[in-house]
Amino acid sequence: MINKYCKWYHPYKPAKDYNKKVAYFSMEFGIDQAFNIYSGGLGFLAGSHMRSGFELKQNMIGVGMLWKYGYYDQARNDDQTLRTEFNEKHFDFLEDTGIEVEIKLHDNPHVKVRAYVLKPEIFGTVPMYFLSTDVDGNDHLSRTITNHLYDRNPVTRISQSIVLGIGGAKVVEALGGADTYHLNEGHALPAFYYLRDRGVKKSQMVFTTHTPEKAGNEEREARHLNRCGFFGKTLSNEELEKEMVNDGMINYTISALRMAKKANAVSKLHAIVANDMWKDYDGISKIIPITNAQNQKFWQDETIKKTSLKKNAKAYKKRKTELKKELCDVVSQQTNKKFDPNVLTIVWARRFAEYKRADLLLHDFNRFKRLVSNEKYPVQIIWAGKPYPFDYNAIDTFNHLVHQSKSQPNIAVLIGYEIELSKKLKSGSDVWLNTPRITREASGTSGMTAAMNGSVNVSTNDGWIPEFQKDEKNCFVLPALDHHLPIWDQDKIDANNLYHILETKVIPTYYDNPKKWQDIVFNAIDDVIPEFTTKRMADDYYKKLF
Repeated sequence: MINKYCKWYHPYKPAKDYNKKVAYFSMEFGIDQAFNIYSGGLGFLAGSHMRSGFELKQNMIGVGMLWKYGYYDQARNDDQTLRTEFNEKHFDFLEDTGIEVEIKLHDNPHVKVRAYVLKPEIFGTVPMYFLSTDVDGNDHLSRTITNHLYDRNPVTRISQSIVLGIGGAKVVEALGGADTYHLNEGHALPAFYYLRDRGVKKSQMVFTTHTPEKAGNEEREARHLNRCGFFGKTLSNEELEKEMVNDGMINYTISALRMAKKANAVSKLHAIVANDMWKDYDGISKIIPITNAQNQKFWQDETIKKTSLKKNAKAYKKRKTELKKELCDVVSQQTNKKFDPNVLTIVWARRFAEYKRADLLLHDFNRFKRLVSNEKYPVQIIWAGKPYPFDYNAIDTFNHLVHQSKSQPNIAVLIGYEIELSKKLKSGSDVWLNTPRITREASGTSGMTAAMNGSVNVSTNDGWIPEFQKDEKNCFVLPALDHHLPIWDQDKIDANNLYHILETKVIPTYYDNPKKWQDIVFNAIDDVIPEFTTKRMADDYYKKLF
């Protein structure tokens, strides 16, 4: 029997407003705990988008990569520090479509790429196609290209972009083609070069830039990319020079901005930052803001939702205590510490990256010790998150927190920060701590799902927060500072402001004025929904970008 997903197929008639055929390319998707092929926020965002696309009956498909070892699994060494493990994954719910395409990689013109489909009925997403080079007939090196998300080998990383971009575009062609091709970040840039050569118009190509960070705006040597097959054909020197920036380099973001009819940033502040970043380059598309969001149905606890709609503080408190007990159980299982569901619980959980400042709370160590040893106003603090497995500075920060936690009964550092733990942390915490340096966090979405579950954001005024915040009414916001200051000065000022806000506002309000605290919680839930749900975002993408 021929798989019906061998052609562009949806189990519903697309809604009138969303009839345009859109192929959405992303290097990672965070859809469900059972399908752990993502690293963090970019994947969570893309996964929520695919869920809302299904709920709205959009004529969209996802195109991603089937990572044989996922990102990595967090484990612990004997001293509780981080150990990275790479374990092979098996996803029996994926089906082989029978679609196999060939791409040219380096000197091999016949690398096979096979497409596997995730059907909508499995997790409630639009149809999604995942690509693998672990295919019979490929040589050993070719088979390993889809082993690891964000492989540390630069040549492999380039090959992964070619597989997702050109391999993905060929799979979409086999499905019948799309009206619009959307690149979620620049990883799949080769798709635009390939599609342009196939006669796909600029008006059919759109692009989302997700970060001002250098690592998210890849730049590689043009001649090397040409040898690797990055452009879908070998470009002449003259053709290559037209694509170059910065002394013979190809910047993925700049190239995508030049080829797309329109692009978007992922918050209003990020749109200002991104337009300023790229304004000196010729021919780039306009960058509009479409603020990131998360899927309410997937992320929000149903009882929290019902009690907040009715403003039933007693029922809310009962459910919140149950959820806190579940989180305390996780802490106990991992660390043998007994956390108390009646104590104010602060969580910092997201990808460990230097600019996110996981350790900001420890900058003035004496003040930190006073905070965590205050018997009148007890607190318990949890850190969780995945550093990039070869970012040794980030791993060192993670391990530093582990060592500090050993001497404190009310501090825990958890491993396994994936969708399941993320849900428990957001629903079981009272405070969601968010500490990026201003202008560096393009959006950030963890605080949205935390707010949906009654965890109050305490945050620098960055990313999505300026669009949400009503200080001391739905969250607590650190005072703005000059982001041009030296990093040391920024960190010192922000740390002092963070201690002050926790000591004089957040913690006393929680214990001494529970009614006001409950008002803040309910206000946050009201203000985050529906504005920061992917129902709004998925609609915006069709109306403003596609």
